[in-house]
Amino acid sequence: MILKNGKEEIVYLLNKVIEKYKTDTGKEIVLNTNRKNYEVIAILLSNISNQFPQNWKQLGTQPYEKDTNHKSQAYPYRKYDITGGQIKDALNGIVAHPRVFLVDACYVYLFGMGRMEFEKNPTDTNLLLNHFNSQKNTNETEQSIPVIETQKTFLSIPPKPKNNLKTKISYLIFSSLIIVSAIFGYQWYNTRLQFEAIKKDMNILPYQPTKAEIDSLQGVWLCYTGSPQARISDPNRFHKVVPNLINIVYKNGYFTFTRYGASFNHIGYMQFERPGIVSIFSKINNNSPQTESPRHSLLDLYKNEKFVAAISASWNFDVGEKNKIIGIREVYVKLGKGGTTTEILNDVENASCNCKVIKWQQPNNTFKKIYLKNLILDSLNVDYLKNLIDEKSILENIPSDKLILKQDTLLK
Repeated sequence: MILKNGKEEIVYLLNKVIEKYKTDTGKEIVLNTNRKNYEVIAILLSNISNQFPQNWKQLGTQPYEKDTNHKSQAYPYRKYDITGGQIKDALNGIVAHPRVFLVDACYVYLFGMGRMEFEKNPTDTNLLLNHFNSQKNTNETEQSIPVIETQKTFLSIPPKPKNNLKTKISYLIFSSLIIVSAIFGYQWYNTRLQFEAIKKDMNILPYQPTKAEIDSLQGVWLCYTGSPQARISDPNRFHKVVPNLINIVYKNGYFTFTRYGASFNHIGYMQFERPGIVSIFSKINNNSPQTESPRHSLLDLYKNEKFVAAISASWNFDVGEKNKIIGIREVYVKLGKGGTTTEILNDVENASCNCKVIKWQQPNNTFKKIYLKNLILDSLNVDYLKNLIDEKSILENIPSDKLILKQDTLLK
């Protein structure tokens, strides 16, 4: 058995890939001339094709050389990356000789094996060369005899009277179903167009993170913030710092999180804007229908350091009119991956430590308790960390001499 190749093969494979992607994710691919629409498929297949140098034997593909480019290992600069434009052209039948690793990536995504392995035992006969339906029409002479006899038989039987009422009811039901389907179809299409416009205007999910990027962000983090240093209601706020615990969970293209603070909790979402750069949005988690104290941050994961600094448009989280907008540097430290976090409430331990206690149930079924309360910055005993979140890291929305306390202010 011989497989199809070239244009005919890749057009069929890519249509099957798009159909499987829609089934798996529930997302539609807009098939027009905009190459950006095909980028999600291109990244999906690129993540497969870039594994071929290591896994070609297991996957049953032809051998692939290793990528010797050490300058960049991010999409789309890897050796076996596929672009949205290449997917668009191949799908539209423009490419007569598609890249071999593109073809192999399609086979692996659809059938779990490369082209060479699939050819040994093909499970999709539409990919076979010169494959036709097994049922063929007989010649016209053989067909004409039973047709004439059937017609004569029907002519010899008097027609039954039609039930006009049943016919009208059936027609009415059928027409109603058509109208309802058309209305729902129009509403679905209109909603989809609106959502696509919102995604474009608000820059929602502009970049699909790689598995390595997902692993680097997902997990449990401590976040040190110096916002108590700007809390007017606290006369002893000099060099105050508070650790927050953040549990980040990956969803379909973006991340959600719960941020536990010493006094209150936040909820929010994160998304990669480009390789290594993450935008963060959160708000206070309460029963109010309004968005209270929204916080926006930019986090740089590209340097892969232990203390990861983020720049945030935040608040001093004071009471009433004293709640002021501030710019602030925050420092993230990753504790680990997986598990669940639970806030311990109404426990003796809360009163004894005068703090919030979070229980982290880890994947190995052990648990760890994290205590969240305002600390003196100098108690952290890490000079690099202290320098990142001291009073110099805080920017006031409207400059004043009273919001941020300094050492010389205290001496007066």
